[in-house]
Amino acid sequence: MRALFGASALAFSCMILSGPALAADRGTADEAVAMVKKAVAMVKSDGKEKTFAAISDPANPTFHDRDLYIYVYDLNGVALAHGNNPKMVGKPLIGLKDNEGKAMIKEMVDTAKNKGKGWVDFKWPNPVTKAVESKSGYVERVDDFLIGSGIYK
Repeated sequence: MRALFGASALAFSCMILSGPALAADRGTADEAVAMVKKAVAMVKSDGKEKTFAAISDPANPTFHDRDLYIYVYDLNGVALAHGNNPKMVGKPLIGLKDNEGKAMIKEMVDTAKNKGKGWVDFKWPNPVTKAVESKSGYVERVDDFLIGSGIYK
């Protein structure tokens, strides 16, 4: 009985202690917003070309942190820069849908156009776990494009 209790206590302790470690491996909403604001500030100070190059550089920790990265779309849904998948750049993705059929790029564009900034929920592959997970993307409009980052839940 003592052995069973000891094993149960150990398993419970491992679950409790690993929870914060797993959470620490994921970006937070505040960190995603801060990353977007850094990208917005860089566009304003250094221009689009330099900022988009920095966003596309996976070795740049300013725009790549654990599962956080920056993406940029024009207001027609064309990818201008993407910190996780450079193959998307230049492609019209306004009709791209997640696993549940949600046109998330369209919703991001609509949010940027109508509200200037905000959150959009969708499903997307996590670059760390490679699994499709629930994600919330934060976007801000800058001139004729939007800059975003998101958190996996």
